[in-house]
Amino acid sequence: MELLQLKYFLEVARLEHVTEAARSLHVTQSSLSKTIQRLEEDLGAPLFDRIGRKLRLNEFGSRFLRRAERALFELDQGKQEISDLSSPEHGTLELAVTTASTLPNILREFRKKRPYIQFHVQMLTTQEMVTLLQRGEVDFCLSSPPIQGDDIECQIVFIDPILVAVPKGHRLADRSSVSLIELKDEWFVGVKRGYGTRDLVDSVCKSVGFVPKYVYEGDEPARLNTLVEADIGIAFIPSTARLTWEHIKYLPVENHELVREIALLWNRSRYISRAALEFRKVVVEYFETISK
Repeated sequence: MELLQLKYFLEVARLEHVTEAARSLHVTQSSLSKTIQRLEEDLGAPLFDRIGRKLRLNEFGSRFLRRAERALFELDQGKQEISDLSSPEHGTLELAVTTASTLPNILREFRKKRPYIQFHVQMLTTQEMVTLLQRGEVDFCLSSPPIQGDDIECQIVFIDPILVAVPKGHRLADRSSVSLIELKDEWFVGVKRGYGTRDLVDSVCKSVGFVPKYVYEGDEPARLNTLVEADIGIAFIPSTARLTWEHIKYLPVENHELVREIALLWNRSRYISRAALEFRKVVVEYFETISK
């Protein structure tokens, strides 16, 4: 069994289409088909049910896929470990976030310690983050809500109050706090369903008797303050995303623990480089500082 066969098999299993897999791998369809056929001959069983060029993993293929993913994952971890040992001051941290408001400050602090380490950051929904964590494709995730799983290590790093942002001139702008039920007739701007803060807020509001009405739903949390300032709607904004803008008032919520937990997550099986360990330390220290 060859490593190339496993890589080709994983791509075909992911796309379930010969033409698309061949295009992704930059090989001919005939070469790809022959490689998969040789793998099946080596294993002594078919891995796919074939319908034209469309493929579906059968029971044999589904079982073998888990083993093949694990084998390639371990080889990739070995490669990363050797790279870390031979060149610890260089490399790339793979990061994913559902909450990005604190990330610039964290990265700034980390860059002071490791100036030559690069970053690749993805803004994801909770479910997308779960997928990357389970595959071991990221070093760390910064998530709200926390995510639990057999292979996922979860460390709560901050309890973040969620505030109500209203524009100056709004009927509530002179208040020092607000109850949730007072917001039942308001129009909101927010992120789409699937983001942790949105799902949490909707759930808590429903528990007190109303469902927030959204005039805007997007995937850029940083834009919400601008929309509030423009009087498009009001918004639920975590305290860590609060801005010092003159035209926005941030109100605590009365009588409710409307808070989100921010967690640092990683896959227990993924190799953690020395740079990644230092990044984790910076994250913990940063949140300890703002907690004080």
